[in-house]
Amino acid sequence: MKIAIVGGGSYCWTPTLFRDIIFTPGLEGSEVVLDDINARHLADLHACCKAILDQTGKSKEFRVRASMDKADSLRGADYVILTITTGGYEAMANDLRIPYRYGIWQPVGDTVGPGGISRALRNIPVVVDLARRMERHCPNAWILNITNPMSSLTRAVGRETGIRCIGLCHELYGTLKRLEKILGAKNWRSDFDCVSVGVNHMPWIIRLRYKGRDAFPLLRRRLDAFSRKGRKGGKVGRAGTVLDETLIGGNQVKLALFRAFNALPAAGDRHIVEFFPFFCTEAMQKGAEMGVELTTIEERRTQFTPKWKRRVREITRGRRPIDTAVSGESTSRAIAALAGIIPEWKDVLNLPNQGQVMEMPPDVCVETMGLVTRDHATGIPVGRVPPGVLTQIQRHVTNQEMTIAAALKGDRDLALQAMINDPMTGAIGDYRNIERMLDQLLRANRRWLPKFFKG
Repeated sequence: MKIAIVGGGSYCWTPTLFRDIIFTPGLEGSEVVLDDINARHLADLHACCKAILDQTGKSKEFRVRASMDKADSLRGADYVILTITTGGYEAMANDLRIPYRYGIWQPVGDTVGPGGISRALRNIPVVVDLARRMERHCPNAWILNITNPMSSLTRAVGRETGIRCIGLCHELYGTLKRLEKILGAKNWRSDFDCVSVGVNHMPWIIRLRYKGRDAFPLLRRRLDAFSRKGRKGGKVGRAGTVLDETLIGGNQVKLALFRAFNALPAAGDRHIVEFFPFFCTEAMQKGAEMGVELTTIEERRTQFTPKWKRRVREITRGRRPIDTAVSGESTSRAIAALAGIIPEWKDVLNLPNQGQVMEMPPDVCVETMGLVTRDHATGIPVGRVPPGVLTQIQRHVTNQEMTIAAALKGDRDLALQAMINDPMTGAIGDYRNIERMLDQLLRANRRWLPKFFKG
């Protein structure tokens, strides 16, 4: 089979994705094409992947090559893994810096909030264009999307083209691993029966069974016990959550919302706060009161990227051992299930709503548990969604629809409506500043937004 990684010059993603492919049983004989618009990055990652094959003895079982020609990369592809960011750090810096001026602090800025909307306006046309090229060169291929904003991009592909697309995200699993420790479980995959629903980076666990019993009462008792321990002299976070080996400070937001909603937001707190504006305000010390830290683009440039590049160099030069275990990412196992190599793969899937959430319109993108089988991906119905949770999901699904339309038309008025409707923008006290902020974001990212400036 042919697997194309669009964004294959990613120092962060490509080594892991490629290693997963070659160590997933049944994918032997595949050709992997790394596609990117940056020649230097592409050359580095191509050399890295070749080194992985040589060092693991897999060079006779897999072929890897690099291409900057989309038609060549896509022609005859069976699966396309998508990992891009239109505008890179320069555009992301605008997404964070400009809202800061108006009192909006975003820890990540890639899904919702002004930064998430701005990122969507850039990425949606690029991803839809890719899907249209796939209709010409590989119409039966699947997109496995790990690019943000995931729900919006997955929906845009399904809305505008005939290409099938799955969004894959690992956030829920981080929370389930944390719950494993809190509840004393041995293996969350076998011990838990979890029902989750939402949009990407805001999935909610609305029902959780542990060894056949409702786990929420036990979770509440454990949290109360941690709080009592803190009052007796344990190490306590600013919001009153005990910080021990099972409950670190990075979970204070989700646990506060669990107490309020009796449902547990299941992404990292850095993502969750961007759906709830009152956690990242001046009064909350820009999130610090809840253990949330802001990450600047400068930190990403000077800390994250050098670390990823160093890993690539060490692998290429044979100075780092290659882990032969498949990572926690799902792309390679989803491919194995779609190809019929394994009977099925159960995972968190971003898919068009085809009955997973009965209260939501058909075809909008929702994130639920789902099953990947031979040439199919099906979301699992979640049953009744609690009204408080449903209200949160509906708000963002509606805004995603509006943002997609704005991006594809270059429609400033629709973009403004999406910005006004976003909860983080509610931190702006002067309506006129919402318009100013939007226009500044559009102008700062003008080179990646041609449809907004076609006049």
